[in-house]
Amino acid sequence: MAHAIAEKTELTLASFLTDLAIYNQWANQKLVEWLKTKPVDLMEKTVPSSFPSLKETLVHIWDTQRFWVSVLQQVPPPPSFRLLGFDGTVEDVFEGIVDQSAELADYVQSLTDSDWQQEVVLTTPWVEGVRSRIEFLQHCLNHSSYHRGQVVTIGRNVGLTDAPMTDYSFYFLMS
Repeated sequence: MAHAIAEKTELTLASFLTDLAIYNQWANQKLVEWLKTKPVDLMEKTVPSSFPSLKETLVHIWDTQRFWVSVLQQVPPPPSFRLLGFDGTVEDVFEGIVDQSAELADYVQSLTDSDWQQEVVLTTPWVEGVRSRIEFLQHCLNHSSYHRGQVVTIGRNVGLTDAPMTDYSFYFLMS
């Protein structure tokens, strides 16, 4: 589902977070649209990075957003691609990250200011804690932005030099 920029009215916590989630969706969509115009073999070309290819980096963004949505919703996380492996196609990854980003934006739009202040419990094998829902969303969105930057850098390493502009200021000033 495509999202428009939230109508600019009075800025509330919920409306600002909705804008950030819609921005994340927009930025992921822009990256996917760009990559769809490139040779599919470049998506799996191995490069030295924290994830060995464009495809694997996108799978990580998708998988991690899936995890953080489950934390925000306080439901069990879906099975992790990191643990189970992912054998889908590049097109599956493109579709998955776009759809998951829309799911995240839809969820964020459904919450109120008071929902964002609620404490959320995180329990994983590597860390446990209780923080506000807003802090976990902020981490999720920062994480996706960080790895979008990696996608651009990996792209440069395989010869792709025309990445789209996905800065937040570009999104909100040009939209």
